[in-house]
Amino acid sequence: MAAPAHGTEHLTVRRAGATLVITLDRPEARNALSLPMLVGLHDAWLAADADEAVRSVVLTGAGGAFCSGMDLKALADRGRPAGDAYRDRLAADPDLHWKAMLRHHRPRKPVIAAVEGPCVAGGTEILQGTDIRVAGRGAVFGLFEVRRGLFPIGGSTVRLPRQIPRTHALEMLLTGRPYTAAEALRIGLIGQVVPDGTALERALETAELINANAPLAVEAVKASVYDTAGLDEPEALALELERGWPVFATADAKEGARAFAEKRPPVFRRA
Repeated sequence: MAAPAHGTEHLTVRRAGATLVITLDRPEARNALSLPMLVGLHDAWLAADADEAVRSVVLTGAGGAFCSGMDLKALADRGRPAGDAYRDRLAADPDLHWKAMLRHHRPRKPVIAAVEGPCVAGGTEILQGTDIRVAGRGAVFGLFEVRRGLFPIGGSTVRLPRQIPRTHALEMLLTGRPYTAAEALRIGLIGQVVPDGTALERALETAELINANAPLAVEAVKASVYDTAGLDEPEALALELERGWPVFATADAKEGARAFAEKRPPVFRRA
């Protein structure tokens, strides 16, 4: 059973209808990743998948920032009393931080990123694990690791070239320079740019559009997109049939057709 998503001192979790809103909440550090934040993220992803009433997830940051990457000092700080419990969690599951950053975990429900301000280093790496991305005009993206003699080990050398053209991926990875929201949109890293301060609002609007659809169909479509990535076309199309045909046999599929014929909104029951 997944741990309940109660949040931590660096992460808040709330429900907005059928959407779980996860907020990185350490604005004084531009939401740099800390151990309490990573533990909270890990538990929130699992809770979202375990709760059938949740149909989508929005990930955002507090205080006009998304995430400025890993806070190595905070992770190394053993003087904080609250840190011991979190370190016990990490010791029990050494993969926890990778799951939290969506490197070793793919949520079953659609995840929408609502980005304001800096979304750099580990922030850009988490972003690559989300499905739909909305950013304010003033958002900044980038993978700065090579500038510090480090490696973007959160998955960027693998995922980024699969999500945007390789030449743009290599430029971002090798130069370590910042990218504006307009540039990120142009190269396909994000899907929408909105006025500053409205990214969360737009993300929630997008989530509502998803929530109105049949959840079994939504989750099967998402799974098919990811499961067929990298396969040759015949193999991918065969796998698509395996994912898609069972959806037609669901009660929700029958309800969708019936609602269309009766000219009313469908009532989907995940059945």
